[in-house]
Amino acid sequence: MIRSIDDHKDRFGVEPICRVLRAAVCGFLTSRGYRAAKTRAPAVRRLRDDVLIPEMTRSHAENYGVDGRRKMHALLHR
Repeated sequence: MIRSIDDHKDRFGVEPICRVLRAAVCGFLTSRGYRAAKTRAPAVRRLRDDVLIPEMTRSHAENYGVDGRRKMHALLHR
């Protein structure tokens, strides 16, 4: 949702978007929560994913793009 707000905030503004979404989606961010999420440091999982995704893409391409989830999992563990 943060990315969607970023895409439309220039046109509509953050507070109106959050107000509409809060009414439509139970437990959605407030504009204050949006700003806190933007300044928060990235999560450890996100940082790890940023390292692993290129490795997974490379391994998948090396195996002609035909390996499924199980084979890729085993390959990456090796």
